[in-house]
Amino acid sequence: MIKVYHNPRCRKSREALAYLEEKGVSFEVRHYMKDEESMTASELEEVLDALNMDALDLVRKNEALWKEEYRDLELGEDEIILAMIENPRLMERPIILNGDKAVVARPAEKAEEVL
Repeated sequence: MIKVYHNPRCRKSREALAYLEEKGVSFEVRHYMKDEESMTASELEEVLDALNMDALDLVRKNEALWKEEYRDLELGEDEIILAMIENPRLMERPIILNGDKAVVARPAEKAEEVL
């Protein structure tokens, strides 16, 4: 089953869902910004493996919180993952996961890489 890590307040995330719906793709939506659906560190590590990227590559570096709290720190992989778990808005989105492959679907058409 395809899983979409989705933030309904994000236009790009909404566009990705619409794209998948237009394609007739069946998927599960994960509202990772909500406490009851938040990601664990091990889950984020699995997503990063599927994306084939380091944690820093998934960070929204223009996010005010990143600039104010983290940008000037020398953080290791685990510390960056923890920052994203504690502040999920720091993660690029939407993330589309299909088995052991994933993509940040910006633009929405990038979803094709994992379909």
